[in-house]
Amino acid sequence: MKLTFSSQIQSADGERRIIAGKIVPYEEVGNTSVGKVVFAKDSIEIGDPGKVKMLMQHMPERPIGRMQNFNKAEDGIYASFKISASMQGQDALILAGEQLIDGLSVGVDVNKSVQKKEYLYVTSATLREVSLVESPAFTAAQVTKVAASESETETPIETKESEAPVEDLATAPQEAKAEAATPTVEAARPVITAPLIQTSVRSPITSMASYTEHKIKAALGNDDSKLYIAAADDSFSTNPAFSPTQYLSEFVTNTRFGTPAIDACSQGTLPASGMTINVPSLVTSSGGGTGVAPVVTVEAEAGAVQNTGMETAYLTGTVSKYSGMNTLSVELLERSDPNFYAELTKQLEYAYLKTIDTTVLTALLAAGMNGTNTSADLDGIVAFTTEGARTIYSNTGYFAQNYIANPAQWGALIGAQDTTKRPVFNALQPMNAAGQVNPTSIRGNVLGLDLYVDKNFSATTFDDDSAVILAPEAFTVYRSPQAFMSVNVVSNLQVQVAIYGYMATIAKMPNGILKYKKT
Repeated sequence: MKLTFSSQIQSADGERRIIAGKIVPYEEVGNTSVGKVVFAKDSIEIGDPGKVKMLMQHMPERPIGRMQNFNKAEDGIYASFKISASMQGQDALILAGEQLIDGLSVGVDVNKSVQKKEYLYVTSATLREVSLVESPAFTAAQVTKVAASESETETPIETKESEAPVEDLATAPQEAKAEAATPTVEAARPVITAPLIQTSVRSPITSMASYTEHKIKAALGNDDSKLYIAAADDSFSTNPAFSPTQYLSEFVTNTRFGTPAIDACSQGTLPASGMTINVPSLVTSSGGGTGVAPVVTVEAEAGAVQNTGMETAYLTGTVSKYSGMNTLSVELLERSDPNFYAELTKQLEYAYLKTIDTTVLTALLAAGMNGTNTSADLDGIVAFTTEGARTIYSNTGYFAQNYIANPAQWGALIGAQDTTKRPVFNALQPMNAAGQVNPTSIRGNVLGLDLYVDKNFSATTFDDDSAVILAPEAFTVYRSPQAFMSVNVVSNLQVQVAIYGYMATIAKMPNGILKYKKT
């Protein structure tokens, strides 16, 4: 026969991680798992105490400690248990110290017993385990004294009946019970509480589903669930002092852009000196210039060769400085996140690139020729592209290669459909594909032209001057490398950080640039 019965804990030492008490009272009626039972004196055999585990609620899968010592006195068996440093062990100490779960329940195998009229009288049994439970069966149980602290040397956990009693664990003999009514126990210790940081770790509430589960169990009387819900209900809203604001070094910006208009033009190297550059040019009036080219004619045999002069001119570009500056305190520079300076220089660079790209785009629109008015739809885009390819080649001898569009035209290209509602520039099947324009890229292809999407257009809708088609040879951008300069201001220890660079633009063949015009 296997039965369990329980007694009450009167104190627990959380600092030393010890729970102790009377685990078996002799000659006293108690309610067990098989009904009322009385244990005769010396009726329970313990054996090796080190092999006796303490469990939670008689569940083998939830061990929380191991027996250290035991002593068989006249009125029962006293024992102390070393509690594990695990989360379950910490929970057990807290619940015992707060008298929420304060019973000691012992599981034994009954070897010999006699059935009396009102109870089962056990004369021989073997101890299997001791558990921490909610309600005691024997109200006379007493805790005498907790064991030594962890800092003291622990003695081997082997105590036999024939050896001397464990210090302070045995009460006085039966005949001196009146004197032992107030056992020599340590003074009551303060309530043991768990560190705040461990509460959320121990709680099984990790989602709204588990919260609801334990909310229902708590309403039905489950004490564990009540504790979990109480811990979950404590939040940053009720404890704002423990909710520090954390600042990450991730920097959010919408200034990242690049230089689409500059990339669509031809590039030149800016000379190391001078604020004006001249480029010799031989461009006929059909190309938008004033030069005169040599003429070759067909002559009859022995005919005179015509003498035609070549007239050249200079195309002039003005070198301009583009710069920006930020002033910051030396404290911010030296005692802040090192990423600040890197982010500052990055933002200065973004601003610099935006300014020079906007300058080039404005110059392109000022120099280019107007296209024929077209509709603001797919038909208009096809007509504009066709006109650009034809007129630019006719005027300059170079091919139109690049299509610079504002975001409004970009959106129209992405959504363009044929008469069967199939995408034209983002086609799944190539049979009707007129190019490739993706929502995730500002580079693409429109009817064979390289697409550059530029948000620096002054026109924000699908309207006049919302796109430019050009031969890159028609417009050249001369740039110097960008540079940074830092200057310390001695008077206030501020630091001034500047970015600067030089650029000049020349529209070499204005008739190689075609601007979009809306009907």
